[in-house]
Amino acid sequence: MAWNGFVPVTRSFLPWLLAEVVLGRLSHLLLDMAFGEGSRHLEVLIPMGVCPPARTPLLRDNFTGPLHPWYLEKYLERFLETAEQHFMVGQRVVYYVFTERPAAVPRVRLGPGRRLRVERVARERRWQDVSMARMRALHAALAGRLGREARFVLCMDVDQHFSGAFGPEALAESVAQLHAWHYRWPRRLLPFERDARSAAALGPGEGDFYYHAAVFGGSVAALRRLTAHCARGLRRDRARGLEARWHDESHLNKFFWLHKPAKLLSPEFCWSPNIGRRAEIRRPRLLWAPKEYALLRG
Repeated sequence: MAWNGFVPVTRSFLPWLLAEVVLGRLSHLLLDMAFGEGSRHLEVLIPMGVCPPARTPLLRDNFTGPLHPWYLEKYLERFLETAEQHFMVGQRVVYYVFTERPAAVPRVRLGPGRRLRVERVARERRWQDVSMARMRALHAALAGRLGREARFVLCMDVDQHFSGAFGPEALAESVAQLHAWHYRWPRRLLPFERDARSAAALGPGEGDFYYHAAVFGGSVAALRRLTAHCARGLRRDRARGLEARWHDESHLNKFFWLHKPAKLLSPEFCWSPNIGRRAEIRRPRLLWAPKEYALLRG
């Protein structure tokens, strides 16, 4: 199926239960229709560049060792430089970087109408705690300046880089990202939290797709609801001595099962080169960076 002016993203493995993602000229049409002239900042991007130096066993990772405190320097500069080339080009953007080391944030030349803000957060003991703490930090930020100056927010992990146009076609009231490694898997094999004691648990037959916490977003109000749900579930699990299988991502998947996202991004919008070539992945937009665990955690 081809439409004049843009191409719908489809795949044959699972039905798209949610909104389709479209490419090309439609993005500018959507922007004009939704916002017009004189709108507040369209987008706020939040790479979570926090990294504790604690020595601890890393769960489900087959590695035990220190996590060095220069994770931010390893990835953030390329993330921002490629964002300036591909992310919301021509739009007003505010980048928010959350880190316990503000002085380590590199200086990157930004285009007109684009700004960078750095928010200090507390140092966490384990990388799992870093991952889980971001829901709490984001929820608090959305109640402050971030929430006042933004209309839409996308939250992204910093250990990625842009490789293609990532524009307003990715915006919606709530946005979820299909996980590149799991979008072909049958539902019974998806790595949802199955421990019924956890607030993130999904029962047999529950769950539509497996969503990746490396990219999610939506309106300020929608993200306030999402982060409140996840932070509350994480607190409840911690009080019971529990930790969901994939931490905040497990709670995010529970939220999107209960509250369906308005837009589902195809794996092209957050792709792992290690998967290799697939016919349906035509134009990757955001690529996972090599993790280099031996260097960063060794």
